[in-house]
Amino acid sequence: MRPEIRKYLYDIEKACEAILLFVRGRTLEDYEKDLLLQSGVERQFIIIGEALNKAVHEEPALQEHISCLREIINLRNVIVHGYAVVQNKTIWGIVEEDLLPLYHEVKKLLE
Repeated sequence: MRPEIRKYLYDIEKACEAILLFVRGRTLEDYEKDLLLQSGVERQFIIIGEALNKAVHEEPALQEHISCLREIINLRNVIVHGYAVVQNKTIWGIVEEDLLPLYHEVKKLLE
């Protein structure tokens, strides 16, 4: 794997770890009440989406190894360009359902 692809994957790994740290012990209700938490989680999803987008452009075969690749890239675009329609419940659902699988897939690729 080329070094630049590894760098993007490393950035994704670290952003996933940050989100997991931010939300540890938290609930959707906590998330909805905490603008700082929302901002931190969304920022990390922006990093993940941007890194995935750059990585897949340089290495299209990554699509075969990251199950939610397009959805995460699309999420990044919604957060950045359609911020007014971002729903806390949707973001929280992605944290609960999709983040750990993404994290494990990226860790496996980095091994």
